[in-house]
Amino acid sequence: MTDMKRRQILELSAKSILATLAISLASKSSAKPALKTGLVLDDAFVNHHISASHPESPARYHAIKQKIITNDLLAKTMPIVPKSDAEKWLGLIHSPQHINAIKTQQNVMHDNALLATAGVLAAVDAVCENQVENAFCASRPPGHHARNTGQEEGFCYYNHIAIAAKYAQQQYERKRILIVDWDYHHGDGTEWAFYSDPSVLYFSTHDMFAYPRTGFPSRIGEGKGEGFNINVHLNCGSGDEDIIEAFINKLLPAAEQFQPDLILISAGFDSRQDDLLGCFDISDKGFMLLTNMIKILAATHCQGNIVSMLEGGYNLQGNASAVMAHITTLANLN
Repeated sequence: MTDMKRRQILELSAKSILATLAISLASKSSAKPALKTGLVLDDAFVNHHISASHPESPARYHAIKQKIITNDLLAKTMPIVPKSDAEKWLGLIHSPQHINAIKTQQNVMHDNALLATAGVLAAVDAVCENQVENAFCASRPPGHHARNTGQEEGFCYYNHIAIAAKYAQQQYERKRILIVDWDYHHGDGTEWAFYSDPSVLYFSTHDMFAYPRTGFPSRIGEGKGEGFNINVHLNCGSGDEDIIEAFINKLLPAAEQFQPDLILISAGFDSRQDDLLGCFDISDKGFMLLTNMIKILAATHCQGNIVSMLEGGYNLQGNASAVMAHITTLANLN
């Protein structure tokens, strides 16, 4: 297939998806009052500090918040306050040994990571209790590499998105959870958490040769979870067309069969063009289209319910710009 033909097919597919999305959202809005998008912001997210030169810096949060304020998004979204009792839910994924090791070795890191977990759990509450239709957490540090090693893994201490999935199942009986991870790096911790679990469909696009050098397409789950782990490798230099093609050909049919009760997004924007730690070429428009595709799945299967949280993204202004594109798409503001 020529590049021109491939682009034409993808463009037609994308237009078809967006047209279906518009119809679906229109029918939903006529059936019930429109709900706002929830937004988890907490200035304590800047407390997490490793070193002056570390890419996972407080400046990430500052840049995102400034974009949100500049674009008047605070007035157009609903604020969500991090959950006060989040620590008791860490055990849904993490062992006492892991938690104690993080506390003992890096107590400040424990508090900071726990706040990010608290944010996403509060977002799950708000979505599942019908206070908002969807939500985004501008939290840090990230979490999708965290397992039970008793130490930091790829800037991660606790796997917030995995905890949120188990929490939604236990507290709200959302039995089938779809996790979509578009971070440049494979979420090996999330894969680990659900590799044999058929109640969670994990879909990840990433560069399998980058850290942590996992995420091989041959890893599809095991036991009852076989077929519920989908890894899509994208080459360095991959752009909008490549990731859109992966979503259309791999995610959409799998999700249609799975019929999720809730969708969670590991929104890593280090897959954006010009990132410091990634080599993909995805634009803000690309992230808008990906968000729209997930919205149509959510509108079809789970009342539009999506909880998204920040993972990677280390070009400060690029990351903030991609977050803005994502939030405004979630909130139907673009």
